[in-house]
Amino acid sequence: MLYAVTIFVSAFLLFQIEPLIAKMILPWFGGSAAVWTTCLLFFQVALLGGYLYAHWTTHGLAPRTQAAVHVALLAASLLLLPVIPAAAWKPAGGEDPILRILGLLGVTVGLPYFLLSTTGPLAQAWYVDDRKGAVPYRLYALSNLGSMLALLSYPVLVEPFTTTRHQAQLWSLGYGLFVALTMVLALRRRRLAKTAPAAGETPDPAGRNAARPDLATRLLWVLLPACASALLLAVTNHLTQNIAAIPFLWVLPLSIYLLSFIITFDREAWYRRKLFLRLLAVALATMAYTISEDNETTDLRVLIPLFAAGLFIACMVCHGELARLKPDPRFLTSYYLMIALGGALGGILVGFAAPYLFRGYYELPVILAACGALVLLVLYFDPATPLYRGKWRIAWAGLLVLLAGLVATLGMGIRSSIADYRVRMRSFYGGLRVMDEGSGEEATRKLMHGTINHGEQFLWPGRSRKPTTYYGPKTGVGLALQYSGRTPQRVGIVGLGAGTLAAYGRKGDVYRFYEINPQVVQLARSEFRFLRESEARTEVVLGDARLSMEREPGQQYDVLAVDAFSGDAIPVHLLTREAFALYFRHLKPDGILAMHVSNRYLALDPVVEKAALALGKQALVVDNGEDEANDVFEATWVLVSGRPGIFDAPVFRQAGKLCRTAPRLRMWTDDYSNLLQILK
Repeated sequence: MLYAVTIFVSAFLLFQIEPLIAKMILPWFGGSAAVWTTCLLFFQVALLGGYLYAHWTTHGLAPRTQAAVHVALLAASLLLLPVIPAAAWKPAGGEDPILRILGLLGVTVGLPYFLLSTTGPLAQAWYVDDRKGAVPYRLYALSNLGSMLALLSYPVLVEPFTTTRHQAQLWSLGYGLFVALTMVLALRRRRLAKTAPAAGETPDPAGRNAARPDLATRLLWVLLPACASALLLAVTNHLTQNIAAIPFLWVLPLSIYLLSFIITFDREAWYRRKLFLRLLAVALATMAYTISEDNETTDLRVLIPLFAAGLFIACMVCHGELARLKPDPRFLTSYYLMIALGGALGGILVGFAAPYLFRGYYELPVILAACGALVLLVLYFDPATPLYRGKWRIAWAGLLVLLAGLVATLGMGIRSSIADYRVRMRSFYGGLRVMDEGSGEEATRKLMHGTINHGEQFLWPGRSRKPTTYYGPKTGVGLALQYSGRTPQRVGIVGLGAGTLAAYGRKGDVYRFYEINPQVVQLARSEFRFLRESEARTEVVLGDARLSMEREPGQQYDVLAVDAFSGDAIPVHLLTREAFALYFRHLKPDGILAMHVSNRYLALDPVVEKAALALGKQALVVDNGEDEANDVFEATWVLVSGRPGIFDAPVFRQAGKLCRTAPRLRMWTDDYSNLLQILK
């Protein structure tokens, strides 16, 4: 029971800290969905370090020495509590965000996370020594159960009811309990040292004489978890880049991934190979079809269930085959070490290498093809199948044809996505594409982030200065800029896009854009003409808008427009009470704040209304209709101002309506937010 409780508590804390720390640092890096995949990369590499430590100390140190070293590290880790990141890690703008996040996590949670990750293999190895030949693999399933419960409880029981600072403090108390339990086990290890067998071995002769796994088996120990890990991150990227970087969409894929571990390692009978291999063929084909440019969907009712089911089936196959290759407990720690190595390699591929190697989100099709090839590799090396070593040539030919068809479909999708665009770029902040459409006076050039249009310009010289898409003259921001009436006026804009709002600039005006993504700045200047054709003086401040504005003196803006989107989601840290207080510090007393809240999935206007009321301001919702002739889309803006009676003016009274109240909605702060409450 002591082993089980310690392993469960460690696993629960291990996976409870993941969404917690990611949510805490998300605002510092622009609310990008890549924050989570970078965090997952760190966690997987730290897990590998923990498993390597468990393997080395179990096989390389005497039991008493091993226990002493572990107790010393546990005591040292208590000095790092509570796990709250230091403000010194906030980026100034221009740094590599991936390296900064990895450094921040290493300093803040590195040692506690490392020690938590050692517990599974280490405690199981101690259990085998203590219980003389016991089989510990169900403890591995228990570990994954604790991990999944931690993940599922976070968005439902933890995030909605407590602030992130309180969550960090409670987690630190739980970590203290874990340290106490582990120290008890370590001291027990010291007492049993005199009767324990040689380090790393079981006391029964059958265990010592067990055959060492061959190279092919060890290779599969790495490749199978690598495929599942890479698919986990790729599917998470696909779901979050156009919806929102929120714990729920982080937790769902990771919970599915862990559930497959629990099922396959609890009992071999749960994984029925023939059934799941057939389901895998259907899942790979369906996902390949769905991610192609011509068939891509953004409907949540289709997207989430389809990829959740596909991920579950693929992970069941990868982890089911991995469980079938379990070695004798003598090789327990090396087996877990190879699993952790595979998980880390998958994380490195998607979380670190892909943003630098690929111009678009190509890792998902690459991994789907690799998954199909890996399954054939497993069948080739398994003596229990008639396909062993290439037997049943007709069957092999059929399987290879199916794999070739999958690869061809995915390859054609990547090729067509490249061919249709003038420019395709990718960075930590997402994928960007520029494409031309139409001809003559109707010809336009658009900037796409994921599947979302982030700006469009007419190519015809006589129409190039017309504000388009979400920024037409009858939109909320268009009315705010025109109603001001001051000459000159000073305008701040959070989010550059194609630079469309610069079209409203007049001589003497200053339009100051805040943009976190250097590639957006590059494209706005090289592919679009809004900035260089504007009559106003235009300025671009590189870096997260909130961090930049916190460092600046008051700018005395007449209008401040917040139009920063990551895919289709506005970063949460731009919607908190503290953010609104910062906006009004930079606005003139009678200035107007314009918040762009158009969104497929989230009702954001009540959040804005709550913050406006808290600061004693008025809020007006402006919905405009579509104007195809001038390439203006339907859009929703919320205008906020502290000037009494400003929205009684006819131009505003006819265009908008006062915000509706949402009494059940809790005020969003830098310490608290809950997007589940505002899902449409």
